[in-house]
Amino acid sequence: MDTKDITTAKDPGLRASMAAMQRAAAQARKTAIQTDTHIVIMEGEKLVRISPEELRQIDSSLAQPKISLRGVLKDYANPR
Repeated sequence: MDTKDITTAKDPGLRASMAAMQRAAAQARKTAIQTDTHIVIMEGEKLVRISPEELRQIDSSLAQPKISLRGVLKDYANPR
């Protein structure tokens, strides 16, 4: 099921689930930065490790006014 299907679901719990998963992912990234640990995500069928340094770079880019906040947040919520 893709994002469009979830956001148009009749069940309000299902519609809200995407936002909840994105909040959980953001909290996992924040915890990884605080504890200096990698996070592991699935990219296609491949496991990918993301270092805390990479996560810090994403966070630091949020502070730079020349970068679109909306674009960075989208990338932050949906890392590669």
